Amino acid sequence: MGRTLQNTMINLGLQNACDEAIYQLGLDMEELEEIEEDAGLGNGGLGRLAACFLDSMATLGLAAYGYGIRYEYGIFNQKIRDGWQVEEADDWLRHGNPWEKARPEYMLPVHFYGRVEHTATGTKWVDTQVVLALPYDTPVPGYMNNTVNTMRLWSARAPNDFNLRDFNVGDYIQAVLDRNLAENISRVLYPNDNFFEGKELRLKQEYFVVAATLQDIIRRFKASKFGSTDSVRTVFDSFPDQVAIQLNDTHPAMAIPELMRIFVDIEKLPWNKAWDITKRTFAYTNHTVLPEALERWPVDLVEKLLPRHLQIIYEINQRHLDHIASLFPNDVDRLRRMSLIEEGGTKRINMAHLCIVGSHAVNGVAKIHSQIVKTQVFEDFAELEPEKFQNKTNGITPRRWLLLCNPGLAELIAEKIGEDYVRDLSQLTKLHEFVDDDLFIREVAKVKQENKVKFAQYLEKEYKVKINPSSMFDVHVKRIHEYKRQLMNCLHVVTMYNRIRREPAKLFVPRTVIIGGKAAPGYHMAKMIIKLINAVAQVVNNDPVVGSKLKVIFLENYRVSLAEKVIPATDLSEQISTAGTEASGTGNMKFMLNGALTIGTMDGANVEMAEEAGEENLFIFGMRVEDVTELDREGYNAHRYYERLPELRQAIDQIKGGFFSPQEPDLFKDVVNMLFHHDRFKVFADYEAYVKCQEKVSELYLNSKAWTKMVIRNIAAAGKFSSDRTIKEYARDIWHVEPSDLKIPPPNEPRDAVEDKTLNGTAA
Repeated sequence: MGRTLQNTMINLGLQNACDEAIYQLGLDMEELEEIEEDAGLGNGGLGRLAACFLDSMATLGLAAYGYGIRYEYGIFNQKIRDGWQVEEADDWLRHGNPWEKARPEYMLPVHFYGRVEHTATGTKWVDTQVVLALPYDTPVPGYMNNTVNTMRLWSARAPNDFNLRDFNVGDYIQAVLDRNLAENISRVLYPNDNFFEGKELRLKQEYFVVAATLQDIIRRFKASKFGSTDSVRTVFDSFPDQVAIQLNDTHPAMAIPELMRIFVDIEKLPWNKAWDITKRTFAYTNHTVLPEALERWPVDLVEKLLPRHLQIIYEINQRHLDHIASLFPNDVDRLRRMSLIEEGGTKRINMAHLCIVGSHAVNGVAKIHSQIVKTQVFEDFAELEPEKFQNKTNGITPRRWLLLCNPGLAELIAEKIGEDYVRDLSQLTKLHEFVDDDLFIREVAKVKQENKVKFAQYLEKEYKVKINPSSMFDVHVKRIHEYKRQLMNCLHVVTMYNRIRREPAKLFVPRTVIIGGKAAPGYHMAKMIIKLINAVAQVVNNDPVVGSKLKVIFLENYRVSLAEKVIPATDLSEQISTAGTEASGTGNMKFMLNGALTIGTMDGANVEMAEEAGEENLFIFGMRVEDVTELDREGYNAHRYYERLPELRQAIDQIKGGFFSPQEPDLFKDVVNMLFHHDRFKVFADYEAYVKCQEKVSELYLNSKAWTKMVIRNIAAAGKFSSDRTIKEYARDIWHVEPSDLKIPPPNEPRDAVEDKTLNGTAA
């Protein structure tokens, strides 16, 4: 979520008033804002997307709740020591959190372990261990519409009789100390991005958030006028018309068997009725196609922790496979491929398959990704129910990612086209009229230069490196992962360095290369990549021949509040994943909206950015998905490129030979060995096209006016990438609710005038 103060002031239309009041008190608002901790309760794009969606849902007047876990420790703080990443705990609650309100009156029990009993009155899950879920509510204000939604985060608490109700041997002290075991559930965020780690505590976290949330939703449904009761029993027929639940990846997939358990075991609905309601309630968003990221929980673990849920999953699977067998008799391989249970070695539950079978809609997050989901990853399911599969291209909130972080540019745009674009970003197309306006061109360039000077000052303060603010700011910030190919950027840096040293007198367009992002603590290769970047920076930044022509900075502890500083100052945005691996990306959109040009592959949302702006207004290079597939077919041979490309050979030889690590010549042998022998992401295959494309970038940068005109064309084409547009599509195509542009009256005005226009109580 990042910081909340400035976002709240902007959405409430109070920023100028607050700035003035704080100034009158002899304080500096910016200094105050810097004191607030980031709420870092997710890993990367997935968590930040949820935050943008909450802002858009409130702004569109949807009655929507965001549910998650109130981690005591969020994503780790990254320190760089001697070029290596070191993790520190993110004790973000140390000084308290003024934005949250504990709601103990809505505390709910969550059960684990135990066993299943079949009785005459039905199935019972008994002898469980109970953990309490305590909700904390954070307000989510819409933009200037007097709407405030809720983000509800659950914290784990041990019940007061924890370990004391079992005829205890009398060790009271130990029993109280053991309360920590229960409360560990919400202690810490697992720091993996695009990687599945099948740990018991992680599964506990996933079930914890799901069980608490579903009880909360059902309590609210029963309390509403829709939860009509026939004498004793609630009628749930209208449930899917009143409630929509969006599964943000498979992490909350246990919601599907949990809702079935509630309907069948507790509310005593017949299976088929319960299943129909469940399917119509859930929709699933897929966020990655990397096989190592797909959640596949061992059956033994689920059986121990959630025995009843395993039974329900088996029953869902049985009926699912019976249906497929009736459509494709004797096709046993299809049954194996489509089963929710993977046999062979340890039996596992494929959570994506569970989500597809248990949802009425499945979507990818960019056109190319949704195509890959349909035709490759889940092709059997798409063949069965093609109408279930959709695309919903991701977006970003223009409130945080333009108004808040780049007020200079936001104001410049407002002067030209008015202020309405903040709620309707498609209006940015009006900027096309000003592409040839010399004054506007100069003003856009001036805002960028001011942002660069400010960020250069920040870098000089934090990193003690002298930055040339007129150099091209070439920025690559995102989680460190092999598929995102920070290594390819690193090879380009080494290539530029070698060119400067070879011909020191030759004209060279100066660059400040900024790379930042966190590596999962257990991801050895990602940590080696960080070390390599820092080793290269050490050599480049201290070579007198290079001087101010080339600087390399590894940006420590990349997070939302740092993104808000670096993105407005960026000239060139690096979006260079291997085609077919980045589901969408959202950083790409933030840079586009903030006046950076993109160098990138035809991957994720880059494809649609090129479609909107015209491919000639992005620096697109490298293999397309078809080329990657073709290269896989014939076999990728890294050595071929190494032999053929002298500059690549030189760079690799330097890394391998210890040029960047003279103290430890074979420090990077694992990296080089990976690049030659098991590089799934084919860095060498795109290296030549990348370097050539970078030459075109430098050439254009020399012509400031032509560069800025291309920037304006990009900003004018960024409207599609508002999360408001994304949420309108979810609302209409999946949740079946109408967004309202109605500004509800403020609390000090009478309400009855608009009472009957109020939206129905649909929670998304």
